[in-house]
Amino acid sequence: MKTNIFVVMPAYNAAKTLDKVYNQIPKGIIDKILLIDDGSKDETVSMAKKLGIQTIVHEKNLGYGGNQKTCYDTALKLGAEYVIMLHPDGQYNGADLPLFVKALMQKEGDLILGSRFLGKQHGTPFYKAISIKFLTFLFNLVLDTHLTEANTGYRGFSKNFLENIPYRKNGNGYIFDPQVIIQAVYFGFKISEVSVAKDYLKEASSPNFYQSVKHGLENIKLLAQYLLHILRFKKIAFLSSA
Repeated sequence: MKTNIFVVMPAYNAAKTLDKVYNQIPKGIIDKILLIDDGSKDETVSMAKKLGIQTIVHEKNLGYGGNQKTCYDTALKLGAEYVIMLHPDGQYNGADLPLFVKALMQKEGDLILGSRFLGKQHGTPFYKAISIKFLTFLFNLVLDTHLTEANTGYRGFSKNFLENIPYRKNGNGYIFDPQVIIQAVYFGFKISEVSVAKDYLKEASSPNFYQSVKHGLENIKLLAQYLLHILRFKKIAFLSSA
């Protein structure tokens, strides 16, 4: 039986980098590439169509998490067995995709996280490295995991994982990503990591210092909510499978 491996690209104003990212993807290992455009103001959609990428367009911006919901809904509907999220803004390298494919095919995990700290570090700014490592420490402490990076947007998923976590209940912003990690732990799925590079291009959509601090505080609040949930003091919706 053929295994369908999909790459999904949650895109917003990625016209300047999409061609480069697309051409980094090794030939012959991916069955389909989907791009979900989240109301871009530039030529992202026309560039995607020029490259022959199947594209879905949000008429209005739904946010990073809202974009991912459409990515996974569409991939599952089209028969994906494995789904890998690759940002089209150039911050992650498409050449690292075989690492995710191998990890997924060999059942190393249901959720595969691309970590820039698993092997050699790749030019991460000092303040970002400190904040990422601190947040990862908190995730490991609260969730009893052994991650080297909890703040990664380069991810691979099995069909079984996506079909059995309530990701549609997650937030529509950047909080979507840490919620998925918590869901993986809560619902008993295995998490694995692969070593990836990350580039800090000016075109990439990495948060600035203020946004990083805000996102960090959101993550801490999220972990506190998780603790209250497992201690049965307060239920949180994204951990309800109903």
